[in-house]
Amino acid sequence: MNELVLIGGMALITFSIRYGLIGMSGCIQLSPQLMHLLRYVPPAVLTAITMPTILMPTGDELMLSHTNARLIGAAAAILVGYRTKNLLLTILLGMLTFFTWQWLLQLN
Repeated sequence: MNELVLIGGMALITFSIRYGLIGMSGCIQLSPQLMHLLRYVPPAVLTAITMPTILMPTGDELMLSHTNARLIGAAAAILVGYRTKNLLLTILLGMLTFFTWQWLLQLN
């Protein structure tokens, strides 16, 4: 029961904080320069979340070698994304590269 109260309280607080900002968004006019800069927030956050997992798959040391399947998959995804600008193809080929590389490493 305490878990449900805790989850409900966190949901209420999160909703309140976000609803206040969204409700005021019609009253605030942001400059075009700020709107342009805000376009970079999602890629920056995604990079900050994923890079530690890619570069340190074991969690304790930096692994920049061909035995890091996550690094190889991420490099393939970056290359495909840059060349094609197709999100679905980027995800599919990045994951395919990761799983194939991981499978090949297990064979050795």
